[in-house]
Amino acid sequence: MPKKTPPIKYTSRDFDSIKKDLIEHAKRYYSDTYKDFSEASFGSMMVDMTAYVGDILSFYLDYSVNESFIDTATEYDNVVKMAKQFGYNFKSTAVSHGILTFYVTIPANNSGAPDTSYMPILKKGTQVASGAGATFVLIEDVDFSDSDNEIVVSTTNEFGNPTYYAVRTYGRVISGKVTSETAAVGDFQKFRRLELNSKNVSEIVSVVDSEGHEYFEVENLSQNVVYLPVKNRQSDKERVPELIKPFVVPRRFTVDNTRLTTALQFGYGSTSELVNESFADPAQVILDIHGRTHVTDTSFDPAKLTSSDKFGVAPVNTTLTITYRINDKNNVNAGTDTVTSVVSPVMQFLTPAELSPATVSIVEASLECTNEEPIIGDTSIPDVTELKQRIKSHFFAQNRAVTRQDYQSLVYTMPSKFGMVERCQAIQDKNSFRRNLNLYVISKDADDRLAKSTSSLKDNIKTWLSGYKMINDTIDILDAKILNLGIEYDIKIEEAFNKYNVLAACNAIIRSYYSKTREIGEPLYITDVYKILNSIAGVIDTIDVRIVNKVGTNYSDIFIDIDDSLSSDGRVLYIPKDHIIEFKFPAQDIRGAAK
Repeated sequence: MPKKTPPIKYTSRDFDSIKKDLIEHAKRYYSDTYKDFSEASFGSMMVDMTAYVGDILSFYLDYSVNESFIDTATEYDNVVKMAKQFGYNFKSTAVSHGILTFYVTIPANNSGAPDTSYMPILKKGTQVASGAGATFVLIEDVDFSDSDNEIVVSTTNEFGNPTYYAVRTYGRVISGKVTSETAAVGDFQKFRRLELNSKNVSEIVSVVDSEGHEYFEVENLSQNVVYLPVKNRQSDKERVPELIKPFVVPRRFTVDNTRLTTALQFGYGSTSELVNESFADPAQVILDIHGRTHVTDTSFDPAKLTSSDKFGVAPVNTTLTITYRINDKNNVNAGTDTVTSVVSPVMQFLTPAELSPATVSIVEASLECTNEEPIIGDTSIPDVTELKQRIKSHFFAQNRAVTRQDYQSLVYTMPSKFGMVERCQAIQDKNSFRRNLNLYVISKDADDRLAKSTSSLKDNIKTWLSGYKMINDTIDILDAKILNLGIEYDIKIEEAFNKYNVLAACNAIIRSYYSKTREIGEPLYITDVYKILNSIAGVIDTIDVRIVNKVGTNYSDIFIDIDDSLSSDGRVLYIPKDHIIEFKFPAQDIRGAAK
């Protein structure tokens, strides 16, 4: 008679259930072999050890399965890895953009007018710094001889005749300083990956090998065409200084970002496959012309103008010089009139040989700068829950903007080198004849508080969305209105607890909960305050919760009628769709009293 196989329970997963099943199994099938089931026996120790191992294996099995799906994953780095599978480019470091005002003094000529020959050109790459130590770089040439610049008398002699004039002009800056590192590359390796040594990398400026070949950054390795600026030599070159031309880039890479590292990913092609490295010419790709290279596929994809399927040429036996921009501060936003230090000016004079060296030194030393408006663009990275929502929204957008959610997702995925907004909200303007879309945005300032986005940041958003929006869509990018509120509450505390300790715990928990940035147009659920307070040890009941406006000095001037904005049951405070709630100073705006 064949031996009967004892049944095994596969549903037991924790320590207690596994131990119980092991003891029952031993009593049933090994009753004649082992009978000592006391807690102090050796057999009991072996059962406990087995149940312990089973519990750990069950935990790691559940953990591994949960971390394999975006809905159940909790580890931030795992969510970032899954974001790549959805095509979402995670950005851990952002930059801030702004406009600086530059001043320089130039001498007067013999007739008392400004001597224009001493008007310099401040070259892009000039570094300036804020009082907090954050570095900013000028990204365009600033010409002090421009006719639109403002010129006023700076100093006069004893006769009242001008001796020096002050010239004011403007230039755009971006946060971070440019640095570089070299990487020695050896024998061929498929999909070579190079990790940079620096942290807080916001942008890869250039990658050049020792032979002078340049590698270009692309969104994905299958993209082999990029658009680069080319100097315009036509009659309209003054109005349009540069033209955009498509370039085939067989040498390319993608940037892989995590919270702490930045890496470059290359393909696995070889230089022997290169045919042409000039402008992309569709005739070389789709037309069968004798004496010219062509592909056999008759379909034409303007995004794929080379025939190689190896995702770009990989560097081999060379040295790469990688130039990139890094943030030297965790928060690179700057308040008004805080960027006032010129670190390394780069000046150019049109006729330096004809100028006095002493006067040129005076002009160079007179350079000053300031920012008349905040420099904004840096934001905190989203938490796990928010990151998951952004990933899903980006996946559904499919690189085109059709719905309101698509526009919001594209704003959040704008490359960090163009700046970032803290929150955005797309709302259809029903009063518009063309059903215009209003995109409300808000940023953060140097103190990590909500602030209006700068004009430079909004211009970047407009340019970024123009490549994705429907041709008949019209968009207005507007500032969300900041509504500063406060919370006052009364609680009753059990007599067995210390009143001051419980009240301090309540204040700390409530302030921490409401210190997170809310969504634009998100209402305030007053029931959440009751729920949080009543769950704290020592609190018998929450007697009353009051929402108050905070206006005046250090607050925004936006005011709403609290009573009229409450729901009929008093549980929800509704706000206009273009407003965002902020508890600006939680330590003083959120406070309670014990009864």
